[in-house]
Amino acid sequence: MGKVIAIANQKGGVGKTTTAVNLAASMAATKRKVLLIDLDPQGNATMGSGVDKYAVPASAYELLVEEKPFAEVVVKETAGGYHLVAANSDVTAAEVRLLNVFARELRLRNALKEARQQYDFIFIDCPPALNMLTVNAMAAADSVLVPMQCEYYALEGLTALMDTINQLTSVVNADLKIEGILRTMYDPRNRLANDVSEQLKQHFGDKVYRAVIPRNVRLAEAPSFGTPVMYYDKGSTGAKAYLALAGEILRRADKKTVKTTTPA
Repeated sequence: MGKVIAIANQKGGVGKTTTAVNLAASMAATKRKVLLIDLDPQGNATMGSGVDKYAVPASAYELLVEEKPFAEVVVKETAGGYHLVAANSDVTAAEVRLLNVFARELRLRNALKEARQQYDFIFIDCPPALNMLTVNAMAAADSVLVPMQCEYYALEGLTALMDTINQLTSVVNADLKIEGILRTMYDPRNRLANDVSEQLKQHFGDKVYRAVIPRNVRLAEAPSFGTPVMYYDKGSTGAKAYLALAGEILRRADKKTVKTTTPA
C-alpha cells in the first residue's frame, strides 16, 4: 500500500509547491510509482508539472465534490514522470460545496482507497491555509512533511501548524505523524538561518531532514518552463538537493520496514 504524505505549511512562500513538484519528480526518477495531488486552487503544482490547469477535463473538484472515480480524474502524462490530480480555480468552490456534506473531511481519504494500491508514494500539495481542503489532506495522509524557511516568523508558523496537527489527530486522523521538517531557501551565509536551523534540530531531532534545499535560481526558473528542476537543469544544486531528499525519505522508510518486520 502506498504512503500518503501531505506537504503543508499554513505560512505561504516557504517552498511548499516547489517541494511537492520536485520531490514527486525525484521519487519518480527512482522508478517508484508516484501520484501528486494538487489541492491548492492556484494550481501552481499543476502548471509546474507541465499540465495546463485551464485545459484539464477534471480536477480535484470533481474528485471531492462530484465523487468522480479516480481513474476519470487522474492525469497520467506530466513533465515529471508522475501521475497528477490537477487543481484550478474550480477547487475554490469545493470548500463551499463541502460545507453541508456528510463526512466532508473524509472525501479525499475515501477517494484514495483504490489509488493507494497503485502507487508507492502519494504527495498532496496543500493550500497555505487551514481550510476544508487542508483538513481533507490531513485526514487522508499517513504523515505531514513541513517545508519551512529558517527565519524567526517561520518558527511561529511551525508552532501553529504543530498545534493544528495535534488537534486533527484527535478529531479526524489519530494515526497522523510528522514525516519530517525540510529547511528550504537556505542560505548558510545567513547567521539567523543557521541559528534557526540549530533550534529546529534541538527541538525536533531526527525529524529535521539532513537534506537542505538551498536558494537556487534554477529552482525559481523551472516552474515557468512547466517542468521540475531535475529536467530543467539536473546539475543544479536545487535538483541535487531534492534527489538527496528523496533518497533520505526512502532510507527512513526502509529502516521503519526493517524495525516492524524484525522479530522481537
